[in-house]
Amino acid sequence: MASSRKSKSDNISRRAQHVLRTQVPAGDHLTIALSGGVDSVVLLDLLVPLASQMQLPLSAVHVNHGISPNADKWSEFCRNLCQFRNIPLEIARVKVAQGPGISLEAAAREERYRIFRGLQTDYIVLAQHLDDQAETLLLQLLRGAGVKGLSAMPVVRTVRKEMGETVPVNSVPALEGRPRLLRPLLDVSRREIEDYARKHALRWITDESNDEISFGRNFLRHELFPLMEKRFPAYRTTFLRASRHMAEASALLDELAEVDSARCAVPGKLHVEDLRKLGFPRARNLLRYTLAQHAVVLPSTVKLEEILRQLVSSYSDTKLHVVFGNTEIRCFRGRVHIRKAQTIVEAIPEARWHLPWRGEEQLFISELGVTLRFTRSMGAGIGWQKINGQPVTIRLRQGGERLRPDCKRPRRSLKNLLREASLPPWQRQRLPLIFSGEQLVCVPGIGVDCDFQAADDEQGLVVEWRQDLFSP
Repeated sequence: MASSRKSKSDNISRRAQHVLRTQVPAGDHLTIALSGGVDSVVLLDLLVPLASQMQLPLSAVHVNHGISPNADKWSEFCRNLCQFRNIPLEIARVKVAQGPGISLEAAAREERYRIFRGLQTDYIVLAQHLDDQAETLLLQLLRGAGVKGLSAMPVVRTVRKEMGETVPVNSVPALEGRPRLLRPLLDVSRREIEDYARKHALRWITDESNDEISFGRNFLRHELFPLMEKRFPAYRTTFLRASRHMAEASALLDELAEVDSARCAVPGKLHVEDLRKLGFPRARNLLRYTLAQHAVVLPSTVKLEEILRQLVSSYSDTKLHVVFGNTEIRCFRGRVHIRKAQTIVEAIPEARWHLPWRGEEQLFISELGVTLRFTRSMGAGIGWQKINGQPVTIRLRQGGERLRPDCKRPRRSLKNLLREASLPPWQRQRLPLIFSGEQLVCVPGIGVDCDFQAADDEQGLVVEWRQDLFSP
């Protein structure tokens, strides 16, 4: 019997080692997400010798959600455990704000993953296991999820993708995939983990909320699955196989959406006419994919279909405006625009707001939700000598501004220039204008005033802007 227990224990270690060897490059930094529960304590016990053997730097992070009255005791337990193991530990304290329609569990997860995203590490190692896979699949099925929601948790995934975020356009390619989530115990059952903990005489904490069957996951764990195991003992692996089929189907649907997106009139830019050319299920798939690319919390199936019907039945002059959650969809000249439902510009003192530019190469303006980039270039953009000596400020439109971007044509009203550029009305409200002293010098995306344009042999400053539509 002792030999059997040792064999199972070694088997878990071998499986974890196999994942590390196939997924983690030599020298990469591992950070274990340590809650103090039996799953993460066992994972720590497995990783300490494996990381040492494979020369992988190892640390830990504990997120104190402050929900349980015992939360501080759990933090202290994790601190003592890591000190004993000589493992560096970071303890992050968060405030969990439960919004309307969001469960406490989901809100806590959001805060936890926000902490993960900011860690300077290569991999955040999670202790999720085979039973977690089964619970997640059934919960998602009961919620009426589609193939993406029913997909298996992957062994490796970026934190951004786990949170449904897109990678910023100007991100550094070498860093955009960091940190990643690593789940080396996905084919290990809860029973195997608990047997390992008892065999190695490990100590762990127990979250009192784990016994509350008012939570859906706990109800499945304590009430439904024990009954199911009597009749279907292999349900865990069967569920895993089904969720992997769903993951494959989801990937194929995304590939189809990528093809449809590339075939749009303007590749990657969604127009109403592009949706009309597709059958309803395929158009719905493209719309869902496009929303996901914008890191939007997807609406319900009913709401998504309603939005699609409104889009395909709209005309070029229709002022379509659909709001769901913190997202809004608008149409302008047939182009579909996805953005935050409430723009912060409304809170800005319209007449007096301005922001000084102090030579930054990149400037995120939180009040406007935009990023400005300033690049020096010979013979292009704003002539450096022409603005030297005058304070450069960023302001908003007040009305009546005039600009002469084409030296062969007369000065024109900014209002007409923006109309010709097909800039949607709601974007014009928060368009940053560059002033030198009291003179309008540049309107990003429109041009530089003739009087301030850099000569061919003059150092110039090129100004570009990008809307961070889903920035806080």
